[in-house]
Amino acid sequence: MNRADFRRGVRDVAPLLLGVAPFGLVAGIAAANAGLDLTQAVGMSVIVFAGASQLAALDLIGRDAPLSVVVLTAVVINLRMLMYSASIAPHFRTFAARVKAGLAYLLTDQAYALSIASYRGERSVDRVAYYLGVAVTLWTVWQLTTAAGVLLGTGVPDAWGLEFAVPLVFLALLVPAMEDGPTTVAGLVGGTVAVVGAGLPLNLGLLVGASVGIAAGVRSERSMEVNATDGH
Repeated sequence: MNRADFRRGVRDVAPLLLGVAPFGLVAGIAAANAGLDLTQAVGMSVIVFAGASQLAALDLIGRDAPLSVVVLTAVVINLRMLMYSASIAPHFRTFAARVKAGLAYLLTDQAYALSIASYRGERSVDRVAYYLGVAVTLWTVWQLTTAAGVLLGTGVPDAWGLEFAVPLVFLALLVPAMEDGPTTVAGLVGGTVAVVGAGLPLNLGLLVGASVGIAAGVRSERSMEVNATDGH
């Protein structure tokens, strides 16, 4: 493994850690608010390692939602990883299955975006080394800040109202992602449906909102493509 490319991956991801660290703290606080102890919270973080899906799952766990709803909601929110995997897979096709499995576990939005940009650059790069430099750094910071968040959450009085941290983080993730018509439609429709459906049985509001939002975004994108084709 090329150590220089590994270090370059660490260096490239460093600025993004300013956003990842607070996110991890909030995930830890959410875990504490959901009733998980340090071992359970860190165990979940290590196994799931999925950012937004992790926060959604913790929110549902805190509201005693059925396990099937928790898992399905996390899967729906994380469906974008299928597209990331399909896009980055050709760069790793020559590696052994066990290596690709490890790389898949570490896949995140940031690891995908930085790695793809690096692979498409002019200079040659050790693809695995660079990817691991980015992904392992993200994974380490996420686990450490999640653990710190759990310890912080268990020591903060309820009167501080830290339960508002999770919705605020989701808003912080949502707004920058609404960068064009389809993503804006998906965000607005999904958020509206989730709020309206907050009282649904089995805490299904978030799952229904996510599903309807994705469907609305896809339909909007297809409509734009059809209109563009007709315009030509």
